Amino acid sequence: MKRHAIVVGGSVAGLSAAALLSRAGWSVEVFEKAGSELEGRGAGIATHAELHQAMARAGCDISQLGPTVSDRVVFDLAGEVIESWRYDQIFTAWGRVYKLMRAQVPQGAIRYGVSFTGFERAPAAGEAVRAQFSDGVTREADLLVAADGLRSAVRGILAPEVRAEYAGYVAWRGMVEEHRISPRTRETLVDKFGFCIPPGEQMIGYPIAGMDGGVDNGLRRFSFVWYRPADEQEALPRLMTGIDGITYPSGIAPHLLDPRHIAQMRSDANRLLAPQFAEIVALTAQPLIQPIFDQLVPRMTYGNVALLGDAAFVARPHCGMGVTKAVSDACALADALAASVTIPDALAQFEAVRMAAGRRAVEVSRQLGAYMQAQTKTDDERVQAEKYRTPHAIIRHTAVAFH
Repeated sequence: MKRHAIVVGGSVAGLSAAALLSRAGWSVEVFEKAGSELEGRGAGIATHAELHQAMARAGCDISQLGPTVSDRVVFDLAGEVIESWRYDQIFTAWGRVYKLMRAQVPQGAIRYGVSFTGFERAPAAGEAVRAQFSDGVTREADLLVAADGLRSAVRGILAPEVRAEYAGYVAWRGMVEEHRISPRTRETLVDKFGFCIPPGEQMIGYPIAGMDGGVDNGLRRFSFVWYRPADEQEALPRLMTGIDGITYPSGIAPHLLDPRHIAQMRSDANRLLAPQFAEIVALTAQPLIQPIFDQLVPRMTYGNVALLGDAAFVARPHCGMGVTKAVSDACALADALAASVTIPDALAQFEAVRMAAGRRAVEVSRQLGAYMQAQTKTDDERVQAEKYRTPHAIIRHTAVAFH
């Protein structure tokens, strides 16, 4: 009989699992709580060979994934380059990866506006999973893939003790169409992976494909990420409180951001950043803000349930591995299922491989971000904060592949 998988979460992690399992002969259903596709969400991302290989394996055409950037530069506050390094890397938009992977999922396999609500009974190894959803129906499957992100509803039932830990700072993000940027900024910044390092903060930016996928000069967008300390007691709740008066601790929709916070961020950019980056911030029509979290899980499988992507480990963005990690989780799951006779054996193999990778991603990203924490808590954090504070170290370790 054809094996059946239920995937909870229709983001990149869930789509990757659905695409790869479908190609392996499984029937797949994907349930996404959002009412529509997610292509317009997210911002720019760094890519690695591991991601390219996984996307190609899923059937994606990655020839137009994004522009290749060779030069990394650090600017001082006057906009002059004080450090440079060559490192070839392709940058893209999260929405671009989403769109390419979405095209590999069978037509009609995704249901939007349906949330996971629980299990009829806790799944045991080797037993079918009976998952309940907000449409009132219970679905039964040989495997359930939990790919529903940081606040995973599936993981919340199976491992309620797991809590994401706020890192002490946030990331402001945004994108600007290249043709809107001044000639000087295009000349000095837009072709590069740029950095600016105010005290206790970090701004980075790089070109990505345009909305229509264009990667040639003039057709691209420029994406930035600005890491800024925000203490958990006062600053974070203030930033995460929307114009509707509601506080969103895990992340706030861009259209709900208080305009006063955006105005202050733009003012701070003029005061703290190289003029090239201040211009990019000023031109960004709708910035978004992301609280930075760490998350570790004690395991990635529970009975016939597998946790993927941010439903399992959450690493800070500095290592540029979030999307790569999610898609690699999906590849490892498909490999293990193909190589094993039983699903419990496959999940044990999957967990053995990906637990180490998840822990390593969290560890490396913590080290890279230690100096931006509102306060360091341990001797090791203080050591790491000093190690990665210099332009020389930051430019050579941010978003660089590691093993």
